[in-house]
Amino acid sequence: MNPDWQEFLIEHHATIADGVVQHFGDLDAELNATAQHTVLCDLSQFGSLRVSGEDAQSFLQNLLSNDIRNVDATHAQISSFNTAKGRMLAVFLIWREGEDYLLQLPATILETMRKKLSMYVLRAKVRIVDASNERITLGISGDQATEILRNVSDYLPIENFTCLATEQWQILKINDTRYQLITTPQHAGKLWAAISKDAQAVGSVCWDWLNIRSGIPIVVPKTQEEFVPQMANLDVLGGINFKKGCYPGQEIVARMHYLGKLKRRMYLSHLAGSDAPQAGDELFSADMEGQASGMIANAAPAPKGGYDILAVIQTASAESATVRTANGAVLELLSLPYSLT
Repeated sequence: MNPDWQEFLIEHHATIADGVVQHFGDLDAELNATAQHTVLCDLSQFGSLRVSGEDAQSFLQNLLSNDIRNVDATHAQISSFNTAKGRMLAVFLIWREGEDYLLQLPATILETMRKKLSMYVLRAKVRIVDASNERITLGISGDQATEILRNVSDYLPIENFTCLATEQWQILKINDTRYQLITTPQHAGKLWAAISKDAQAVGSVCWDWLNIRSGIPIVVPKTQEEFVPQMANLDVLGGINFKKGCYPGQEIVARMHYLGKLKRRMYLSHLAGSDAPQAGDELFSADMEGQASGMIANAAPAPKGGYDILAVIQTASAESATVRTANGAVLELLSLPYSLT
């Protein structure tokens, strides 16, 4: 986290650990506010890689699952970076800043991914740097998010995953109630002050919960190389382009799309109790005869207690069996905000 920005947040009553805002005094109240009202969140649990240079577009086009040519000054996208076996190493949220590409991903895998991507540079005219401290990213979510943002910007992006840049910040629309704002450390305090008058400040776990409820997967260290993109619903989320050229794992991803039957999907579910589930935890069901039938991709405390999770599960198990954690807790499957068909 940018040191000046960290000092600003602490002055505004943030509790910070490992460079991530944990809460502003009462996490339970903040989770309830996230579910019912409009909230403001610092997104320092994520970092960003800046990919620049005259070969940046072709470089990314050859590595990622989506068509990077569709990312421009007004359009963002979700994309994955996979192994040769088609297993995801990272899911990026990508947008443009001038001629550069910004790739947002969890801070916990940022340096690993920077080094991995750099291995492919070779003679390409490309530079990949950690830009996390150059930019501050804020999230605003809730029914009043659009109205509040109209007080700080004359124009807003209209469609999902579109962007609009002003002189001081960029606004990226995720959906009708959720936006990201990207700005410099010099302007972040002013933006925070303007928005926090009408939106409650909340900890990072609140944004993580919103991602889970939106059905948006985040690859973390314990789930790297676990899922083919379709297993995590990236095909439904628009994170795969099946008409582009080759990239690592493309043959596996394409074969699954055109010839195979997808046996695992990502489901939204709720887990009661106080035992915190973790990404990478295996799941079980009677129909799999003792073998794991799924894995938790992401988990976060739910506003009304327990935990909401995204889990990649055998479709047959999800449709016909009771899915449990290793200690026997039963998953309650919920409806995703999008169709898997």
